[in-house]
Formats: sequence, structure tokens, C-alpha cells
Amino acid sequence: MNPLAAIYGAVVGARNQLYDRGIWPPGRLEGSVISVGNLSAGGVGKTPFVMLLGELLKTRGIKFDVLSRGYGRTSQGVLLVDPGGLPEQFGDEPLLIARKLEVPVIVGEDRFEAGRFAEGKFGPQLHVLDDGFQHRALARDFDIVLVTPQDATDKLLPAGRLREPVRSLRRADAVVLSGGATAESFPLEGKLVWRVRRGILPRNVPPRPVVFCGIARPQNFVLQLRATNIEPAAEAFYRDHHAYSEKDIGELLELKKKSEAGGFVTTEKDAINLGTHLSALEPLSVVPVRMELADAANALDTMLRVIAERRRGA
Repeated sequence: MNPLAAIYGAVVGARNQLYDRGIWPPGRLEGSVISVGNLSAGGVGKTPFVMLLGELLKTRGIKFDVLSRGYGRTSQGVLLVDPGGLPEQFGDEPLLIARKLEVPVIVGEDRFEAGRFAEGKFGPQLHVLDDGFQHRALARDFDIVLVTPQDATDKLLPAGRLREPVRSLRRADAVVLSGGATAESFPLEGKLVWRVRRGILPRNVPPRPVVFCGIARPQNFVLQLRATNIEPAAEAFYRDHHAYSEKDIGELLELKKKSEAGGFVTTEKDAINLGTHLSALEPLSVVPVRMELADAANALDTMLRVIAERRRGA
């Protein structure tokens, strides 16, 4: 094993033990908490799943808010996301969630404090904890973990992408198989197993576009475009959560000219990070992600029943 990965694994294991044994007790909010998380660093579809879960909750008339760290923001402390704000204030994914779901989204390094802020402002309603599997300082009533096929054989950071070992799935209530992951590849005994299908909805795509994005797994986006018969004239990839500059826009326009492309295609998250630069890249198609949960009504019923039983027994 990579020495740094071994050290990282030992630190993660020791930290989890402190929580498992109750030496570090998590903070508990008045409202129920549903955590959505994963094992690896980025690119498994947590944000689309949070939005899918949010839409399902809305169909039942359940009021909720979303608690997020606000990765990539330059601000600090607990803040209520303004849907008309900027990614440097709140983070790109919290902004996207706030705009798409139209529910309160609160960012904060300390998600327990973010939850207390939410309850002070909106009451003790349901909380959806975004990217919460490793944030154990906040007690949760239901843990959802998304996995991909790569997670089954990957290594711990920094040798691989795993933030904690696959055996940590024992803490999960529901494991979501994403990207073609199979149940046989993971230790899922006693777990609810949910399956999702993730796709894209390209509309008004320019001919032979330049495809660009700053996401964790950009090649997956390109493969999805090709599956819908969209063949890029050129590609440009940036690091995840990339904040676009005037220089980037100039380089993209030059790439369009050199490749004789008809325009641009990017993701919704990148559209957030483009900000006022968005209009400079017209014609531009912003492609939304679609995620579908198999037997969604039954999955939601089961989750809400488990949460209610745990709350009664608390």
C-alpha cells in the first residue's frame, strides 16, 4: 500500500472509531436529517441525487432545507444561499440546488451550526445533508451513499480516489448503485439497495460544438454527449469547480475558431461558474443532468418510515 494512503487510512479509521464509540458525540438537530454522500472524491452524482430526492419530497408536500459545506466559496461561516448570488459567495453546487429546487439552502463549514441556523429561521423541518457521509459531527436519521463501479476496486487517497474504505458502507442505510455499479461488488448485507439511472437532456446543441467543463469526471460528460450523437469538434477540460476568467473565455473562443465549431456545450454547474461570461460564448447549450430512481415511491416510503421509527425510539 502507498505509505501516504496507509497514513490517511489510519487517520480516517481512528476518527471513525471516536464517533462509533461515542467519544465524539455528534450534534443532533430537532428536525430529521437525511445525509446524501459517497465514498470517493467527486463525480458520482451527489448533487443530481440531492435534487432528485428534493423533487420527490416536494411531491409529498414535505418541507425541507439543504445543508451544504459550500465547497469553493471564498466566504466563511453560515449563510443562507441567495439564488441570485455568485459561486464565490456560496459555492457552485449550493447555488445550483437553490435555483433548481427553490428551497432554502444553507452553507457552513459546521453543518450542525448550519442546521441550527436553518431551524431558527424556518423551524425544525427536514434537513437534507449534501455530501454528508464523512461529516459525522452532525447526527443523521438516514444515510444514503452513492457508489460507482470504480469504488469497488479503488484505493484510498492519495493513491486513489476513496475518502474512506468500502467497508465503511456498514454505516449506510441505503446504497445507491450508480454508473453501472453492481450489488455483487459491495458489502450490502442488510442494506437497502437503490438503483439510479443518470443521463443528460441536451437541447439546442450547436453543430460540431466545443465541449468544455470543470467537473470531476469530464470524460463521462463527453461519453454521454456522444451517446446522443453529439460529436465534439474540440474539448477543453478544467479542474472541478473551476471559476472562469476573461483569459479562459478568450481561449475558448480561439478554440472555437480553430476547430471551426458551431458553438459550445457545457454543464449546468459550469454555467453557474461562468457567471457574466455566459453570454460571450453564444451559441451555447447548457445541458442538464437527469437522474431517475428505480421504484422511487417505494424507496421514499421506506426511508420516511425508517426515519419515523427512529425518531419515535430516540
